[in-house]
Amino acid sequence: MKQLLGTLLLFPLLAVCGLRAEAQAVQPLESIQSQAELDKTITTLDAALFDAYNRCDLEKFASFIAENVEFYHDQGGVTLGRAALTESVKKNICGRVSRELVPGTLQVYYMKGYGAVEMGVHRFHHPGHEDTEPVGEGKFIHLWQYKDGNWKVTRVLSYDHHSAQPK
Repeated sequence: MKQLLGTLLLFPLLAVCGLRAEAQAVQPLESIQSQAELDKTITTLDAALFDAYNRCDLEKFASFIAENVEFYHDQGGVTLGRAALTESVKKNICGRVSRELVPGTLQVYYMKGYGAVEMGVHRFHHPGHEDTEPVGEGKFIHLWQYKDGNWKVTRVLSYDHHSAQPK
């Protein structure tokens, strides 16, 4: 009976650990030993962040964003703080825009004692309005910090937005 009770008490702990692992199943900064590992970590984070963005899963999206994030957009201006950024995504993105990373454009660089900087080009589509809204393209820089066991975006530069050339 004691063994069964101990096992039952262990399940909630395992569930919590599993949820945390699922939220960010990537390597901690201190265990990354190569550029390939860093690239894989940031690529995984980018994919998860923008999967949440594209599906309008605002809770998950916010989980990748630092409380004091600074977001600089060449056309939209400055957005400060996770709550304001999440609200902006809800108001301006959800159901209107989806993002894809342009293959071959991602660059990742180690930032000692902090995390990594990610740079690339992304395309924005307008689901259901492809015939009336042009595909947009822009460059981005994300500063990822590894702190307290989690990777968070602390700074974003989103710039050089323009209509993308047809494929």
